[in-house]
Amino acid sequence: MDGYEVSNSLSGAVVHGNVVQGGNVTVQLPPKHRVPYQVRPPRKSFVNRERELAALTAASGEAERGGPAIVVFTGLGGVGKTELVAKFAMEQAERFPGGVLYADLKAYRHRSAVDLAGVLEGFLRALGVRPPDAEAERFGEFRTVTAEQRCLVLLDNAEHAAEVRALLPSSGMVVVASRRRLDALRMDGAEVRQLDRLGATAAAALVRGWLSAERGTDDEVAALVERCDGLPIALNAVGSQLLRRGRLSVGQVIAELSHQEGRLAVLDNDEGNLRGTYDPVYERLSPQGRALYHLIGVHPGPFVSAELAAAVGIERAEDALDELCAVHLLDVVVDQGVDDRFQVHEVVRTHAYLCARELPDRTELLARAVAYYRGRASVADRATGPRLRLQDPTGDALPGFRSGADALEWLHAERANLRAVVKAAADQQWHDEAWWLCESLWPLYHGRKLYEDWIATHRTGIESARWANNPDAVVRMHNQLARAHYERQDFRLAAEQLALATEQVPLVANRQVVGVLYETDGLLCLADGRPGDAVERFTLALEENRGDAHGEIVQSYNLAQALIADGRPEEALAVLAEAGARAVDTDDRDMLMKLPLVRARAHRALGRLDLAVADAGDCVRRAEERKAYPKEAQAHTLLLALAEELDDPELAARSRARLRELAG
Repeated sequence: MDGYEVSNSLSGAVVHGNVVQGGNVTVQLPPKHRVPYQVRPPRKSFVNRERELAALTAASGEAERGGPAIVVFTGLGGVGKTELVAKFAMEQAERFPGGVLYADLKAYRHRSAVDLAGVLEGFLRALGVRPPDAEAERFGEFRTVTAEQRCLVLLDNAEHAAEVRALLPSSGMVVVASRRRLDALRMDGAEVRQLDRLGATAAAALVRGWLSAERGTDDEVAALVERCDGLPIALNAVGSQLLRRGRLSVGQVIAELSHQEGRLAVLDNDEGNLRGTYDPVYERLSPQGRALYHLIGVHPGPFVSAELAAAVGIERAEDALDELCAVHLLDVVVDQGVDDRFQVHEVVRTHAYLCARELPDRTELLARAVAYYRGRASVADRATGPRLRLQDPTGDALPGFRSGADALEWLHAERANLRAVVKAAADQQWHDEAWWLCESLWPLYHGRKLYEDWIATHRTGIESARWANNPDAVVRMHNQLARAHYERQDFRLAAEQLALATEQVPLVANRQVVGVLYETDGLLCLADGRPGDAVERFTLALEENRGDAHGEIVQSYNLAQALIADGRPEEALAVLAEAGARAVDTDDRDMLMKLPLVRARAHRALGRLDLAVADAGDCVRRAEERKAYPKEAQAHTLLLALAEELDDPELAARSRARLRELAG
């Protein structure tokens, strides 16, 4: 008599609760069974997840026509999987007359094995059935009972497909929440979905659930969302801090979240529960998985790769990356980079920092990471072509690049890591490493016009060069920063940096370094409408570079531009002819790309528009090959002007379309 009511009729009987007494007969009836509802209610602040709730609702419709339907949500700890299943259960419980059963398998796990019989004991009791004493019989009993009662079964913190299979009912629906990718359950008909972080709008709505407009502006809320990576666990931890400490401003919290110790103070509380959420995952990692996690805790940037992991000494790096991806500690980055890279969530980085903070070899591990980026950036820099470099070549043991274009793509893909590593090296007082790395980033910043990164890293580079007591490097860093301001047309700031560099000239050993100052000063003269002065500066720069083929070609290129601006295009073409022949002889591909654009301007000044179109087209072709998008845009801008002068609508349409693509 398991789980259903019994009706008895006795004349003259007396009923006391579930005990019936009549004459000499006493009958003990089973208590009336209550429909179980074991999952906790969702937070009132629950937001978004409409797409996932719609998928669950559709699956519940399938469950009504037979079952069981199985839906698996996999994702990072703290992303909101449990909240999602709780919200669904609250909204759809009436579809499951047998009730809602919930088990957190983490509570039943011991030494990686789950007490499945213990889970079923709880389920059967909740369904009003006495569990069989023999544990093996509970599995069949559960399937028998659920064949007659359609239930919603919620399994939290599942780690293996076998755990879920053992707990499948005969009908109804099963929703699984896991940090692992349980793709094997697809063979059981499961729908496996990844639950991602909240988008900016949904995360802001979550924050607004506990933060009034008077307490925090929309910009501050957006900054909080960005710092917390859209993870509900982190946002709720921040909310707990703000609600508990009434005088704490949102700006203070944002500032604390900008460095790891501050993040720990904000996030590692009862609401954030960093340790409770991520310690169990960390403790079950393999030795190489833990080694990679330690690297994440030390690495100042947001991305890791197999090449980086191997370079710092992690064995079986590919396996370690797969392991961390499987438990959602890493995500594969989908971009145009030449190597596979993996992104680390900010909250995970904070926990990894906590795990690595007391490592005895922490500083050595960071030093190996910095050395890798310094070497790899040096290799990439040299692959883009010849130019003045103060540092000795390094990174020869690292893989090379197939082309300068691939090297530039790698630099661009790793730009966030490179900026962070420059700062980390300076913070550790590894000043040579910091300015060396800055010098190697010139083709990235000059080629892709990443002004914010350019300015930030070179401010650090200047200080490191000063600490390294290297006047040539100080001048080099000031000049490269001046060029960033020049490119942004902030000529006053560019002139200020040039003046600071000039103060160091008496101490400079390499005269080519002085030549780059003349070059930048010449560019400022051109911007100021003084082409005659620019011709003088570039001529001086050319003299300082005598004996260096690339330097001579670059300064001839600049001199030709000044001559055109000074109304002397024929002289410019003569200079360009000599520079072009030198570039061909030395296979200087960067300058072979740039020289045709200046040649086109000279021909335009002379009214030779067809020749100008041909040279500008040559620049476009070479820029496309080298993925030098800003230079390609300059060439198309000139082609657009030439098309209007030639009344060539087809040429104009092609260049206009490509400029739109480049702008996007």
